[in-house]
This record gives sequence, structure tokens and C-alpha cells, in this order.
Amino acid sequence: MYTEGSPVADTKAPDGPIETRWERRRFGARLVNPANKRKLTVIVVGTGLAGGAAAATLAEAGYRVKSYCYQDSPRRAHSIAAQGGINAAKNYRNDGDSIHRLFYDTVKGGDFRSRESNVHRLAQVSVEIIDQCVAQGVPFAREYGGLLDNRSFGGAQVSRTFYARGQTGQQLLLGAYQALERQIAAGNVEMNARHEMLELIVADGRARGIVVRDLVTGEITTEFADAVVLASGGYGNVFFLSTNAKGCNVTATWRAHRKGALFANPCYTQIHPTCIPQSGEHQSKLTLMSESLRNDGRVWVPLRAGDGRAPGDIPEAERDYYLERIYPSFGNLVPATSPPAPRRTCATRAAVSGPAGSASTWTSPTLSRGSAAPRCRPGTATSSRCTSGSPARTRTRCRCASTRPCTTRWAACGWTTTSSRRSRGSS
Repeated sequence: MYTEGSPVADTKAPDGPIETRWERRRFGARLVNPANKRKLTVIVVGTGLAGGAAAATLAEAGYRVKSYCYQDSPRRAHSIAAQGGINAAKNYRNDGDSIHRLFYDTVKGGDFRSRESNVHRLAQVSVEIIDQCVAQGVPFAREYGGLLDNRSFGGAQVSRTFYARGQTGQQLLLGAYQALERQIAAGNVEMNARHEMLELIVADGRARGIVVRDLVTGEITTEFADAVVLASGGYGNVFFLSTNAKGCNVTATWRAHRKGALFANPCYTQIHPTCIPQSGEHQSKLTLMSESLRNDGRVWVPLRAGDGRAPGDIPEAERDYYLERIYPSFGNLVPATSPPAPRRTCATRAAVSGPAGSASTWTSPTLSRGSAAPRCRPGTATSSRCTSGSPARTRTRCRCASTRPCTTRWAACGWTTTSSRRSRGSS
């Protein structure tokens, strides 16, 4: 059992109207002149998008930085797994986007559990983050005229997502890594790979250092600094199946929690809604698929429970596009925190349908208008009529009757590159 405590007050957040809160906080903060910055040391734990960019930016500003990660290289951070894109309130599409709308959508998408001060600050700096990423060389997708392209994403009715194909996290991490390596070469950042944080050093209520262990030699050392930045990522091993890596074990955050840091909202763990289904009991994690697929296609379940036909054999009249039916204003882009009861009912109906009992099916919008979707069904065997080559030499696990070879692992879940390519008009 547990005892409910008193409400936790966010004493660090500035007060006043939320629109001007951080501007007044930044103006009232004490400044450090350039000469004194060289006398101050900052420890950054983690080298993902947050940690790598923080270390590079602090070093660029003139501080001495010590960076730590347990991977072989900063490029091994789990930020590389992100696919869909990064949101910013630039309103390039002129569809009514604004900082306040991004703030509202983010708070709503977080089930109203987020710190509103921090979310509004995030919405404010989102515009500058995109400019910083472009300056670091991130190859965002562009329109024919050269302007940055946007696409829709779940939980929003505007197009504000900047992306780099299906590799947004990888390209963002490489951009931050290049900026970090530039500062390492300049001598402003001391990089310590293969080091694990064992303890946080707190003096007079402030973090002043860490205890680290060299994972190669086993040597334990104590490192002191004027400030400590913990950018070690979230925890993804609460559930056995997750899109997070097994190394996302929240050890650094747990050590800070033992020193008195508050652990906010531990129930809100990321499990991505669009994943390649589990292929066997040996599988310890799910493989992420970009959630932007919800914009490029339509989600449906069989209208009749227990329908064992392949998705391509079910005619249009017998498909239930339940997201478009239940949430007409959002459609397939409905927020994940919307009332779950109707979606649970449809998911239960889908779980007892199909040849492998799979969940909802995604269909290309082009193919759903008058023609059948590619007949790729979940399974572990390859049919003799599969066009993807010999079962002994192919990496796919599909039964395929489409005219285009299925040369992707995604065919294992019933979605193929054939669908996504045709939906983009490049059949």
C-alpha cells in the first residue's frame, strides 16, 4: 500500500503569466561574463540529443565541459532510434500553428500531466532548435523550392513536423555528435566514453559532482564540477516488450532520486503505438515503426469479428475505419490520450481476426480507393508465390502476392514498402 503525500510545489519555476514567464526569468538571472566562464566546469551525463547538444552548446559558450557516457561512442545513444520527426511552431504551412497551439497540443498529448512552464518554454525554443539543427548540418526533407518540408503527426491538426525520411533521430544525433566532436577537437570538452555514473555528489543542496566507474579498467573516480547536467534518458525496461533499448535502465536518474530528486510521473512510460509485432517468445523488445504512417495511410479493422481473411481479401465495404468514425476531427491522427474505451473495443475485435490475430491494419490511401491492398499477411513462412526471392535467402517473413518485390523486414507485420511508396506517388 501507499500513503498519499502533500502536493509537490514546483518552487524552481518562475511565476507570473506563462507567456512571459521565461523571458522575465532569463532577464532576471545572473549573468557570467566570458572571462569567468572559462573558470567554471560543467559535467554532462549522457550524449544523446539532449546531452550531446548541451555539452556542445556549453563548450561553445566558453565553459569547460566533461561529458560521460557508458557507450563506446556518443553516436551509440538511443536517440538514434527516433524516426518520425521533430515538432516546431514555425507555421510554414500557414495552417494556424503557433507557440500557444504547440504548447496546448503537447500538454493535451501528455494527458495534462506535464509541467506547463517547461512545456511552454519548449514550444518557445522549438523554432530555434530547428535553426540550430540546420546549422549543424541535419539534412531535413525539403520541398522542391528548397524550403523545409513539414508533415502531419499524431495528436495535432496542423503540419509542424520536420523530418529526415525515416531517420530523423539518427540525423539529429549525427548533427549533435558533429558539434560535440568539434568542441572535443578544440579542447573544450573532455569526452569519457565507457564510464558509468555510480553516485551523485550533493553539497548544500546543489549537485557538485559524480562518482564514475571506468567500464574497461574498473577504476572508480570522483569528479567535481560547478554544475551537473543529467541527460541520461528515460527508462524503458519496466515492461518486457518496449521500443526502448535494454540499456535504457534509468540508473543515473535513480541515483539522483536517492539523493532527493523528485521522480515525476513514473507511470508515463513510452511504449510506441506503431511497432512491428512480436515474432516469437525469444524477442525482448519491439521494433519501432514511424508513427507518421498514421498520416500516410488509414487504420482499420475487419467489420466482423473473427474474420480470418487476409487484409487484401477484405473488401472496402467490410472494413471499419474506426478512428475516422469515432474521432472525425482528428481521424487517424487522434492523440494517444483520447478516451480509450472505443479504441479498446475495436482492438479487441481485431485481436480475434486475421490469420495471425494481429492488431489494426494500415492501408495506403491510394490503394484503399478502389483497389485491394498488397496481400502481405503476418507469418513466419514464405509462400511459394512470394515475389521476394527464395525463402532461404530472403529476410522477409511474408506471404506476398503483390507485383513489387517485398525487400524489407517491415513485411513481417503486414505493412510493406510497396504500400508506402505507392502512397507517395512513386509506384
